[in-house]
Amino acid sequence: MSVDRAQLQILIRDLGAIPPAVHRTLRPVVLDAGRPVLAQMRSNASWSSRIPAAISMRASGKAAGVQFRVSAAQAPHARPYEGLSGSPFRAPLWGDREWWYPHDARPFFYRAVEEGADEVVERLGDAVEGAAARHGF
Repeated sequence: MSVDRAQLQILIRDLGAIPPAVHRTLRPVVLDAGRPVLAQMRSNASWSSRIPAAISMRASGKAAGVQFRVSAAQAPHARPYEGLSGSPFRAPLWGDREWWYPHDARPFFYRAVEEGADEVVERLGDAVEGAAARHGF
């Protein structure tokens, strides 16, 4: 699935207009919908001893959505390995700063989002429609 950024921003803006009572009923569904993507991210990064534990998820505050993040404090190497700094990237091996070696990216984050996006969007759409119907929209 290709996600159009402009359409996504419009959806987020529109969902921000949902009353707080509806948000409270959607929060557990949103978190439940995001769990498979979180599990896939952690699985994709299973080659690392620190990255899987550094990945977290939370329900977004203003819209019916989920946010994923990777703690740079826990896994400072996550960004280069995702490929955000280009691939291959250069880094010292085993702390030897005299010799720098090329390392290939091992994408784990965005790949999981792309693979799970259709299912999450479908589950969130059903949840939003159900919550809107229960609250008279």
